Amino acid sequence: MNKKTLFLTIFILIVVVVIIVFTTRFLLGGPEDDWICDRGQWVKHGMPSAPMPTTGCGQPAIMVKNFKECVNAGFAVMESYPRQCRDNAGILFVEDIGNRLEKLDLIVVDDPQLNQPVVSPLIIKGKARGSWFFEAVFPVKLLDSNGNLLAVGFAQAKGEWMIEDFVLFESTLQFTSPTSESGVLILEKDNPSGLPENFDQLIVPVLFQ
Repeated sequence: MNKKTLFLTIFILIVVVVIIVFTTRFLLGGPEDDWICDRGQWVKHGMPSAPMPTTGCGQPAIMVKNFKECVNAGFAVMESYPRQCRDNAGILFVEDIGNRLEKLDLIVVDDPQLNQPVVSPLIIKGKARGSWFFEAVFPVKLLDSNGNLLAVGFAQAKGEWMIEDFVLFESTLQFTSPTSESGVLILEKDNPSGLPENFDQLIVPVLFQ
């Protein structure tokens, strides 16, 4: 075999190797396009075609269904408002804060706090605009997570209520602890007219001990 033939043979072999490497790397997805386990967490490397694995890296994925379970499982909580928690499968859970943000200029509950464990008797304190009251009161309800009514009562104004400004209020509810772990406290705007356009309410998520 002369030098020219030997050179041509080597050149062809190099071209074939390059084609094989290119095909494996970019068409079939080589090891550089994959999820790599790094210190117990899956790290994206290159452009893997498959979604992030949920098992097999340090520990199996912990299955959680809501924000509370995500926090209890030990996953990091982002101190946003509302707070957020992401599990090791990459699923983001947002804390339920009811409709507090939408009603801040109308009614504010100071006690109990959002998602705070409550017991009977439940003492409720806060402030509401005078328009939220009628005859110095407005309705208050406590429900479990299944929608069962646990208690109903009225919040009483602690001062002059026929004003546009905020008025302090207080209420006490007696109830039997339900089997569900969570529920909602509902503070309704008093609506003597019964007209739907005058209906309004504040929803406060609570926990039961």
